[in-house]
Amino acid sequence: MLAKVTGLHTSNGGVPKLPVDILSVTAEGCIGDTQNDLKHHGGRDKAVCIFQQEIIEKLNDEGHPISAGTTGENILIQGIELGDIQPGTIVKFPNVELVVTQDAPPCKTIKKSFSDDNFNAISHKKFPNYTRWYAKVSIEGNIELNDPVQIIN
Repeated sequence: MLAKVTGLHTSNGGVPKLPVDILSVTAEGCIGDTQNDLKHHGGRDKAVCIFQQEIIEKLNDEGHPISAGTTGENILIQGIELGDIQPGTIVKFPNVELVVTQDAPPCKTIKKSFSDDNFNAISHKKFPNYTRWYAKVSIEGNIELNDPVQIIN
């Protein structure tokens, strides 16, 4: 299966982030996206948050009420093997290039996406393949739904 973008999300702060058709990405972050907690989110090294569609589907199968945008991701992708993304991975879209900097540790603000408020279900330390990732922007531009995604390790 060709890897592709399945969701793009922004918010005026907090979660859920709401769907948009086009995400404009700059070195400072996503246009129209604001973080309430700038100590833990945002900035050049955490400009974009990436998550995998397959993780949401697996968590749904486990009974969690998670859905696109509810854990604060900006870009939802599908078709990449779980575990293939790590710090240093380059994530390429037709007009944008990102470099993964670190995992995005979960916090209580996303607890409603999980059964029994168990937001640690996407803790990289506890479940290494169920990870949201932060990335910095090496090429700015626009990302659209269904854009192809290429991973370079």
